[in-house]
Amino acid sequence: MTDGDTGELLRGVVETLQIEELEQRLAAGRQLAVKAGFDPTVPDLHLGHVVVLNKLRMFQDMGHVVKFVVGDFTGMIGDPSGRDATRKPVPADQLEKNAATYAEQAFAVLDRKATDICFNSHWLQKLSLADTLSLAARHTVARMLERDDFSRRHAAGRAIGVHEFLYPLMQGYDSVVLSCDVELGGTDQKFNLLVGRHLQKASQQAPQVVMMLPLLVGLDGERKMSKSLDNYIGVTEEPASMFGKLMSLSDDLMWHYFDLLSTRSSSGIEQLKTAVADGRNPRDVKMSLAHEIVARFHGAAPAQQAEDQFIALFRRKEMPDEMETRELVTEDDSLPLFRLLKLSSLTPSTSEANRMVRQGAVRIDGEKIEDAALAIAAGSEHVYQVGKRRFMRVKLSARKPG
Repeated sequence: MTDGDTGELLRGVVETLQIEELEQRLAAGRQLAVKAGFDPTVPDLHLGHVVVLNKLRMFQDMGHVVKFVVGDFTGMIGDPSGRDATRKPVPADQLEKNAATYAEQAFAVLDRKATDICFNSHWLQKLSLADTLSLAARHTVARMLERDDFSRRHAAGRAIGVHEFLYPLMQGYDSVVLSCDVELGGTDQKFNLLVGRHLQKASQQAPQVVMMLPLLVGLDGERKMSKSLDNYIGVTEEPASMFGKLMSLSDDLMWHYFDLLSTRSSSGIEQLKTAVADGRNPRDVKMSLAHEIVARFHGAAPAQQAEDQFIALFRRKEMPDEMETRELVTEDDSLPLFRLLKLSSLTPSTSEANRMVRQGAVRIDGEKIEDAALAIAAGSEHVYQVGKRRFMRVKLSARKPG
């Protein structure tokens, strides 16, 4: 295990408990059991789940085995994490139907040969009432009320079901049964993951290392990706739909998706950021991200077809078949957008150019631009739109020396 490998493994991880234990277990050279749990309360996994799946795959590529826990039993309780009210129960037959598809969806990222699919009903259903009482005795109500979601609900006088206290105990017991070395989860899962460490200690097991990953922001740019919030991209969505949703991301949010979902190295992503800062159109970079993600879940050919369809429908549809073409020359390697708009006569002044950008009335190749100082690289050729009807194809070149 090299320092470089460790850096990639920890890339994007918000917090690791305990990192020294992780380093020791990795240095020992034995195969680790790395766990993540997924309650099948909805039919499909979405890209928010893929953040964890990507990290699991990194462990597999290093020779470790993944314990992919399908929470067909815990799903009947419902994870209270981040909730301000008790979850509505999901019917058992719906949980069973959803669970049947989860593993196959996960294999779009995970290595089948290094994955153990585990349904936690196999051991949780066997717990007797005495077993459950014994498990419950290992935690206190005071510790449960330390949870932000429980404490807020308690303070607000909102009901907390006794069964909700059992959820973290059940999830933690999964780690005991599977003798896990590492468990992954989102930052909203910290309490549940720590219960696993606590129960393992009580069972004379070495407590698992906990790795917490950031929550993927959904398409609304504000809240975590969730099917209930309708801001999600499902891994089974049609290629064209998936591609189009990814292309709808803001330029800033695009880098969040690169960091958490792309299989590119950290250095590769930094090179893309530098290229955009130097004048490369962020739309082209975003398109490479959309292509990569669609190809992972649907294959290279459908990804290319989705890209072609996107270009045809969304970039060319709003542009006239014929438009004025103008050539501009710059003394430098690039030209600020506001100057290009003025020099091409698309706006009467640079101040008007800035105003039109602020109003969201400027597009390059069909994509709305928010930065009037965006550097347009010499050697580029784009279609510029100002307002609803003013289009122009502008070729920008650098003046040759001498």
